[in-house]
Amino acid sequence: MFDFKNHELAPDLRYEGVDYELKPARDTSGATVDGLFNAWITLNNPTQYNSYTTDMVKGVILGFRAASEDRRVNAVIFTGAGSRAFCTGGNTKEYAEYYAGRPDEYARYMRLFNDMVTSILMCDKPVICRVNGMRIGGGQEIGMACDFTVASDLALFGQAGPKHGSAPDGGSTDFLPLFVGIERAMESCTLCETWSAHKALRLGLVTEIVPVLVVDGTLIANPMVVTDQYADSFGRVVHGDFKTGSDRVGAKETLKSGTVDLSHLDEAVETLAAKLIEMMPGCVSKTISSIRKHKLEHWDANRETNRAWLALNMMTEANAGFRAFNEGPRSNREADFIGLRQRLAEGQAWGPELIEDILPREQEGPVA
Repeated sequence: MFDFKNHELAPDLRYEGVDYELKPARDTSGATVDGLFNAWITLNNPTQYNSYTTDMVKGVILGFRAASEDRRVNAVIFTGAGSRAFCTGGNTKEYAEYYAGRPDEYARYMRLFNDMVTSILMCDKPVICRVNGMRIGGGQEIGMACDFTVASDLALFGQAGPKHGSAPDGGSTDFLPLFVGIERAMESCTLCETWSAHKALRLGLVTEIVPVLVVDGTLIANPMVVTDQYADSFGRVVHGDFKTGSDRVGAKETLKSGTVDLSHLDEAVETLAAKLIEMMPGCVSKTISSIRKHKLEHWDANRETNRAWLALNMMTEANAGFRAFNEGPRSNREADFIGLRQRLAEGQAWGPELIEDILPREQEGPVA
């Protein structure tokens, strides 16, 4: 046995909230391959939709570093715990309670975030994003840094930044136009409207989608979306769009009556990883590196200036937006956008008074 050197920076160091597991690799016949593995990196914060804390960002960096350096690893599977979310971005509670109003601290955090995205883009192994639920905000950004996406067809994709006081400058403004084109990217990044997995597949954002909903013992496609119509020049409903009206009411009832079985998603992920294992490893590594250059060209050009802006924004709109989401009532977790625009148009300066004025409040009941 050859005596290898260890090139890991921090062997065996892990952070709470990120699980790292080596699972035996399979070939295309389904047989286990001796001595080879797929590395599963799992965001494990399901009660907060797998949003990443500062420590979790560190854990992801270390996980990708470990998988990249492990000679036994065929591919990396990046996913989230549970069935509701892959990841919904940064932990808004931590943002609101620690980083809001502290741009210097947020700049340090964004250094880690940038390193997390870069660790995915620089991994020596192909990376498969296993989307088990929502992939929103920063979750969308780290997901697009991956090489492949295999998603539950119940998954949702989208951005949230402008609704909560930020801009999707952690990767989406760099990557999303490469996947879906300028205008679709503009729509997603500014309007923050979610896309179904079916629409994401149609637009080229994902590699494959997998039905996971079981109703009365039968595996069915997501009932909430249109799966058998396409757009025409008269504006008919598009394949992958969400249903509306009475169709949506019935679809919700169907959805509630079913159970989610992610074993089908896992099988699709394993099948893709098995296809990769039966390729020349050096050629696969070179190929993914060459294709990633299109992402890296934009990411490397913009990440530092974006980091600086995002940090300074923690004094103004991000301060208000994250606090609104964290402190607002469940019925309203968004700042008063129109009130903000009116105050700025009148010349009011940013400061604690303005922020307090636009935070959401509990609705008062009618006076008896």
